[in-house]
Amino acid sequence: MQVSVENTGPLERRMTVQLPAEQVDQEIDNRLKSLARTARLDGFRPGKVPMRVIKQRFGRQVEQEVANELIGSSFQEALSQQNLRPAGGPRFEPGEIQAGQGLEYVAIFEVYPEFEPAGLEGVEIEKPAVEVSEADVDAMIDKLRQQRASWESVERPAKEGDQVTVDFKGTIEGEPFEGGEGSGMQVEIGSGRMIDGFEEGLVGAKAGDELTLDLKFPEDYGKSELAGKPVQFAVKVTQVAEPKLPEVDEDFARSLGIEDGSVESLRSEIQRNMQRELDAALKAVVKDRAFEALLAANEIEVPAALVDEEIQRLSEEMHQQLGGNSQGLNLPGSLFEDKARRRVTLGLIIGEIVKRNGIQVDPERVRSTVENIAASYEKPEEVVRWYYENQEALASAQTLVLEEQVVEWILGQAKVSEKPCSFDELIEMRQAANS
Repeated sequence: MQVSVENTGPLERRMTVQLPAEQVDQEIDNRLKSLARTARLDGFRPGKVPMRVIKQRFGRQVEQEVANELIGSSFQEALSQQNLRPAGGPRFEPGEIQAGQGLEYVAIFEVYPEFEPAGLEGVEIEKPAVEVSEADVDAMIDKLRQQRASWESVERPAKEGDQVTVDFKGTIEGEPFEGGEGSGMQVEIGSGRMIDGFEEGLVGAKAGDELTLDLKFPEDYGKSELAGKPVQFAVKVTQVAEPKLPEVDEDFARSLGIEDGSVESLRSEIQRNMQRELDAALKAVVKDRAFEALLAANEIEVPAALVDEEIQRLSEEMHQQLGGNSQGLNLPGSLFEDKARRRVTLGLIIGEIVKRNGIQVDPERVRSTVENIAASYEKPEEVVRWYYENQEALASAQTLVLEEQVVEWILGQAKVSEKPCSFDELIEMRQAANS
């Protein structure tokens, strides 16, 4: 077998493989002889069909089968001979088999980039410094009270934060439209759930007032037939209500799952939950910043085939998240390209760091990670058992741990500084990192 390789791009290779005539002819001859022993053709007894008839009847079919099998088997041998590692599947350009001339084919594929990860000495990574304060716990309790607020009717004009019950009828150029009419709808002023101007137009209104609101649908409104069009709403206010927050007492604590009803127990539980959220957010933010530093220091070419595979994977994830709402939705690959390229690039760099530094997954940390995940479930021991019986799930936990170990390696290389921030600021950072 003769193999030659041409570089047709930074990562693309064009490999030409020539298989000797003796090997090809021998394989074809063996296949034809095997057929001759079993072939059943009219006018001939089984196993007595002349070879020339076998060749006439099955020759082209056998040649094609042999060519496909030889290409498949010789391709891996040729890669090994040339010390090449393909990224993604190859594209074959097979040649014709001709008696006495062997077989020549071309395989076009991309290879993994070869590079040495750049050192991170001197690279600065800022780590948020934050603790859960009593004020943070107070703010969380206020949020929980607002979530459990009841509404109490008032006789004053409506203001920001009130709930206004309205009957309304919308028209476009004097004509009603589908979905433009409602009765007894409760609108919370400041929630941003209505189109611009609707909630603001209710400020100052009292029960019994009738209003006319001249507004405009947003240009990107969900219903294209209404997008960007001016609309007039005739509105009648039937009730104005203000939020009534529950007292922070035994009943409130019990409603949040605190069995003894103690407010101190409630604060302790909230503090523990917030600390878990803080730890996870801090880990995610530092990981994102460490990986950004890694990407900035290592600008490498990545195989288009791997990016395409990741785009497909992200698209499938999006369809799964949307569920039934994704039917007929054709999401363009460009929507996922940047994220896919980032993932592939990071994966290649991390893989090289792991290999060159002999980093191995710590099984004790994997166990701890699985137990932390399981802690939020009703029966954590069953969740732990499920992870260790499910190889795919366990592999995801191992990947998380390996990434954490690489982050520690990066932080050990880089210059790390701390910057104080609030709990809410850290949560916002985490949301930005995940977007």
